[in-house]
Amino acid sequence: MSAKGDMFYAWANQSACPVKGECGGAVTAILSYMLDNNVVDAVLTVAKGRDLYEAVPVLVHSSEELAKTAGSLHCGTVLLPKLIKKYLDGAREMKIAVTCKGCDAKAMYELAKRNQINMDNIFMIGLNCGGSVSPITARTMIAEKYGLNPDDIVKEEIDKGQFIVITKDGEHKGISIEELEEQGLGRRTNCHRCETKIPRQADLACGNWGVIGEKAGKATFVEVCSEKGAAIFDAAAKAGVIETAAPEAKGLEIRGKIENVMIKMGKKNQEKQFAALGTGTERLNYIMAESSRCIKCYGCIENCPICYCVECSTKKPHLVRPGRIPPDFMFQMIRFAHIADSCINCGQCEELCPMNIPNSLFMHAQQVELEKMFGHTPGYDMTMPVLSYAEEMDERARLNATGSD
Repeated sequence: MSAKGDMFYAWANQSACPVKGECGGAVTAILSYMLDNNVVDAVLTVAKGRDLYEAVPVLVHSSEELAKTAGSLHCGTVLLPKLIKKYLDGAREMKIAVTCKGCDAKAMYELAKRNQINMDNIFMIGLNCGGSVSPITARTMIAEKYGLNPDDIVKEEIDKGQFIVITKDGEHKGISIEELEEQGLGRRTNCHRCETKIPRQADLACGNWGVIGEKAGKATFVEVCSEKGAAIFDAAAKAGVIETAAPEAKGLEIRGKIENVMIKMGKKNQEKQFAALGTGTERLNYIMAESSRCIKCYGCIENCPICYCVECSTKKPHLVRPGRIPPDFMFQMIRFAHIADSCINCGQCEELCPMNIPNSLFMHAQQVELEKMFGHTPGYDMTMPVLSYAEEMDERARLNATGSD
């Protein structure tokens, strides 16, 4: 029997789970087991769309459908939690397994603690994440830095500090991520700052870091992160869907080193990027100048996983005067205030801003300052900051009084 904190190498038993996945297919096999045995009603995950640069969220109801979702998509930056709240009734009546990057997992926690999704009906399989690349940036760097046609690339991966692409003719080419990022390419800037590389908020945390020796590339490293995760992992193993082995000691060491290096890099990049904003009035003036490009398209609000208010305060005429482009700075101030204690640095507000305003940088810088003051880090546990809790209770009371939902 496994328990929280246990670690394994795991791979699919191909005779029991014919759907082939990456790194031995353990994740695909576990998801298949959950669907086939009615543990969950559906799996919410991401599939490749028209090409390598389009990630499409899909709700899968049968194990046969899982084949199209196997594999990594570092050029897909879609986030899944808000879709559960917005389109799946917060998993109140449906049991859903979800694949989660670190930012997905943190957003799940922030929505759950605000009663927007039902975590009892959600099973999270965390996927280790070294960062993702904007689709537009990916196409640009593949053409300019790799000298390849982006449409000829059929697979990409991040391994040993390189962004590696594989063409339809089988050509492999890798370039150092550090070299790419020195030239403004590579991963998104919010990924530079990220410290959540192994999403232990999930029920199982899975990846290839630490798989060495004869199992390298043929097995997944699985860390059990909850009692729920232990129960499903044990059930899948008992059913013969997956096979397991103890991880090698050297593999454990390597995995730890990879995570620690990435966390240190994240902290270093935070310091560098936040320092560039200046402090005090200098920082405020910088943010006001950058925000002056805003066209009030609401992309930042619509795509933020934490924004869910029934009646958005930015649309209240006594707070933000309607019909003004750019909007009054109060528009930005309201956004900053509402997400101050819950920003999980997912980058959606910046990724999808048509005016390239570095919203995520501003939000993350503010959140870190508040973290220093109050000791609360969003997305890591289910505790609610006192002021947020009071605001939530006021909003809930207002909605109950008006009959709104």
